Amino acid sequence: MDAELIMTVKQMQDHNSWLDLRKKGIGGSDAGAIMGYNPWTSPFALWMEKTGQVEPEDISQKPSVQAGIRLEPIVADWFSDETGLKVERRGMMRNKKYPWMLANIDRLIPGRKNGLAEDIGLEIKTTNAFSAHDWDEDNVPNSYYLQCQHYMMATGLKGWWIAVLIGGQDFRKKFIPRNDEQIRALFEAEKVFWENYVVGGAIPPIDESQATKEALADKYPGGLEEPIELPEQAGGYVQLLDGYKAKKKELDASIQWAENELKALMGDHETALAGERKITWKRQTGRITVDSKKLKANYPDIWEACKKEGKPTRVFKVAPKKEET
Repeated sequence: MDAELIMTVKQMQDHNSWLDLRKKGIGGSDAGAIMGYNPWTSPFALWMEKTGQVEPEDISQKPSVQAGIRLEPIVADWFSDETGLKVERRGMMRNKKYPWMLANIDRLIPGRKNGLAEDIGLEIKTTNAFSAHDWDEDNVPNSYYLQCQHYMMATGLKGWWIAVLIGGQDFRKKFIPRNDEQIRALFEAEKVFWENYVVGGAIPPIDESQATKEALADKYPGGLEEPIELPEQAGGYVQLLDGYKAKKKELDASIQWAENELKALMGDHETALAGERKITWKRQTGRITVDSKKLKANYPDIWEACKKEGKPTRVFKVAPKKEET
């Protein structure tokens, strides 16, 4: 095997030590983010975490995460029962040639072929029933596929099983063979990310994701009120923004027109069918709100006791172009 054990399963129970070690390299769950296939984070947000500029969100107590932790041994046993393959826990491993390449392996499947050890890995997932279609037929979510390829890259192994329990009762398993072409692309992307961005200090490209938006707000909290002159390229971004907003305004108007036409056809009916498409326009009770201005004026003590101040934010605006006179 091309990887060595650097943290045992028992040592990984120290959550803070495990988190610190994860910052010292790139793991399987980072692969999807670096390749742009993780819907929850982005290369920029990941860079912020790896360079210590922001602490990663502690999701360990979230119900879905806790469920995954508690169900993992059950899914592993289910896999063994269905396949007859023995599985064993291993811990966190590190590639011997590239120390930044980490692999937090759920299970290894020891085996022998022609008298030689031929281990294969097992990745365990749990998800809700709404995600079942992501696993239909031969499908595997892109970020999980890349996670398994990363593990094969780090360990040198030739294949990886992935087992998923969907909605607590739908068990599925899939075998993912090693894809050397994908691994070469993954290696180049991860190497650039680690050496150029994490170690080298360069800033990763900015993308359109919500994760990057939030990471930028964390990195630049603001407070400097003196105006600065932006480089020439900023003018191009402003022009692009103007064009995108004009298109959005036109699209929003078109969407509203189409919705209004359908509403007129439905009249007082709350449900309608247009071929195979179902349309609903249902009556709902009015939302109850509190007149905060009246509450503050008439009941200041209650206001002070109940008010909740959110995290400071920065509001981004681009002033409209001045009209020529």
